[in-house]
Amino acid sequence: MNINCLLCGVGGQGTVLASKLIAFSAMEKGLEVRTAETIGMAQRGGCVVSHVRTGKGISSPMIPKGEADVIIAFEPAEAVRNIGFLKEGGRVIVNKKPVKPVTASLTGSEYDGEEMLKYLEDNVSNLNVVDGDDICLKCGSSKVLNIVLLAAAAKSGALGITIEELKSAITKRIPEKFHELNMTAVYIIDKDKLI
Repeated sequence: MNINCLLCGVGGQGTVLASKLIAFSAMEKGLEVRTAETIGMAQRGGCVVSHVRTGKGISSPMIPKGEADVIIAFEPAEAVRNIGFLKEGGRVIVNKKPVKPVTASLTGSEYDGEEMLKYLEDNVSNLNVVDGDDICLKCGSSKVLNIVLLAAAAKSGALGITIEELKSAITKRIPEKFHELNMTAVYIIDKDKLI
C-alpha cells in the first residue's frame, strides 16, 4: 500500500529529520521511497515542507494536491497552509503550540493558533491535536517534538510504519546518546489514550 505523508513546520523544529526517519523505516521494509523538501527563506523560522512517498511504483517525490494520506504539522498555521494536499478522509496530526511567523512579529499582529485549530476541527474529519509542549516537558527537552509527532502518526496507523519500526529507526539513525530521550517520547505517546 502506498502512503503519501506531508510534514510541515518551521525551520529548526526537526521536520527534515522526521521525514528521513519515515523514509528509513519504509526502506527497511523493502518499500520504494521518494522524498523532497522545500525550505523557506531561513533555516530557522522559515517554512519547511517535506514530502515522503512510500510504497511501490512511485515515480515522483512530490505529493499531488489532494493526495496526502497524512499531514504531520509541527505548527497549526502550517497545517492550514498545506491542507490542500490532504486527500478526502486523510488524517492530520498537528502540534497544538503555534509559532508566531516572522510576518506577524514584524507587523505586531497577534497570533495564538486558536483560529487555525478551530479551522482544522471544522474541516478535517480525522484530526489529532497533540500537546507537544506537555510531552516535551515530561521528556525534559523540546528537541523531541519531531519524535512525539512521528509516534502519534505511527500510533494512528496512517503512517504505514508501526511504533516498533519507529523505535528501530531511532536506534539506527539517531546518535546513541539521544536514544533514551527519544524512546521516552515514543513511550509517552504509545501509552497516551488520546490517539
